[in-house]
Amino acid sequence: MAERLLRIVQAGAPLRPHSPALDPGAVEDARAIIDDVRVRAEAALRHHAERLGDLQPGAPLIIERDELERAWHKLDDPTRALLERTAARIDAFARAQREALSEVDLRIQGGRAGHTVEPVEVAGCYAPGGRYPLPSSVLMTAVTARAAGVSRVLVATPRPGELMLGAAYIAGADAVLAIGGAQAVAAMALGIGGAPRCDVICGPGNKWVSAAKWLVSAECGIDMIAGPSELLVLADDSADASTVAADLLAQAEHDADASAVLISTSAELVDAVERALHAQLETLSTADTARRALANGCAVIAASIDEAIALTDQHAPEHLEIHTRDADAVARRIRHAGAIFIGKASAEVFGDYGAGPNHTLPTGGTARHSAGLSVLHFLRVRTWLRMDDAPSAASRSLAEDAAALARLEGLEAHARSALKRLP
Repeated sequence: MAERLLRIVQAGAPLRPHSPALDPGAVEDARAIIDDVRVRAEAALRHHAERLGDLQPGAPLIIERDELERAWHKLDDPTRALLERTAARIDAFARAQREALSEVDLRIQGGRAGHTVEPVEVAGCYAPGGRYPLPSSVLMTAVTARAAGVSRVLVATPRPGELMLGAAYIAGADAVLAIGGAQAVAAMALGIGGAPRCDVICGPGNKWVSAAKWLVSAECGIDMIAGPSELLVLADDSADASTVAADLLAQAEHDADASAVLISTSAELVDAVERALHAQLETLSTADTARRALANGCAVIAASIDEAIALTDQHAPEHLEIHTRDADAVARRIRHAGAIFIGKASAEVFGDYGAGPNHTLPTGGTARHSAGLSVLHFLRVRTWLRMDDAPSAASRSLAEDAAALARLEGLEAHARSALKRLP
């Protein structure tokens, strides 16, 4: 066999390259751009957009909805139908998530308390437009924001053509900010260049976009700091090697920093997948990128399905495919993964391209504490308290306890405020 594409590592060895969540150089670059935009406003925004090739001198920064509609109608019928179907599936899933969130109204001592679930007012949705425009990211972010009930939705993407503008239209965006990078994040966070000041900024992007989102996160909400894309396939000897190889390559062709990992209880399957990778790369147009990305991944031969599950949880992958005999049972035992694709029929690419669940997911092991983009990122749970107007023994007890706790903390004005509620 030729040189291995997926290196074999021992169980317990690191499964991903060690790299910081944020690139220090990108953070400094992004900080300089954001600080400049903060001081010089639109002049700085245009300077950086033109310097980095996002915008022609004098071109509009904001493309309004009527122009989005014109771009939509210029797309051919099959493309429009495809975008409509995909948007509808994303919308149906997001609305089901929203409907699963209920308000609370609870009787408490001396009154009532509860919470409401309220959307933010303005969302900024970033969609990459570098090597390949990504209309799927426009749909995943803007459709989800609309399903959450956001009043105003802005899509930011560099050099948008008719496809991206049309996708923004069918996703329900009010306008498109025609720039990318840290300068786009600055515009959305600060409300500069005709962009509204956004309450939440979401969506995938390169290392400068991630750095910029982190830098503005004290001023607005963000979804996550997303790193290079990841796939882990957990398989036993029942898996089809050709299918597993195809799925690993689908992940690897994202970009050279992506990673693909195979954990299997079968050494024979690992070897068969390796042969299939070599064969499929021969006819793959994105083979150069995929080969480089495969070098970031590895294969692990686990002693048992229990060990395979433990290793998977330790890795906490962005995407997890389960190719085992009882995939449902295995899936129920997984604790840490951004999104799980259960059984050999459930290709991760279906998640990428609009089966319903969102494709903006936590990377770099952050699935241990974070979840993928959903309506929750655009919602706030706001609590309320309504005490009975007529004092009662219950409300007296609550006021006395509040005063006692306040005095334990040395806050006499707090205590007096609580006791003012007593007759």
